[in-house]
Amino acid sequence: MKIPVSGFVVGSGDHDGQHSHRLYITSWNGRPVHVHAMSGVTSVNDGHSHKYASWTAPAPSGVPHVHGYHTVTSLDHGHTHLIQGTTGPAIPLPGGGHYHLFEGYTTINGSHPHSHAYSGKTGNEVSG
Repeated sequence: MKIPVSGFVVGSGDHDGQHSHRLYITSWNGRPVHVHAMSGVTSVNDGHSHKYASWTAPAPSGVPHVHGYHTVTSLDHGHTHLIQGTTGPAIPLPGGGHYHLFEGYTTINGSHPHSHAYSGKTGNEVSG
């Protein structure tokens, strides 16, 4: 099945062979898309915690949906952790819009290998 997607690509501008590109999706199957801000602090493990802040992946507006997410924690005690997963379904807000719950465990890392729990709720939707 083919799904029409529209958007644009932006290059990093680096010309050293290590450049990257970001894909910004503006519509999915004819529907506009949106994202959510997400941030928080992990649980304390091995004597420390990590902060994280990112945006969810885009998802179509106006239909039941979830969002993927992927980010790296702050550098604390000489290491970072990867946070990735899928939010729960949309939860309507009284004044309009919606948010999503998310939770999980980071990847294992550190000089004393460990992970951290994280959980929270996204901010309200932001049009893509």
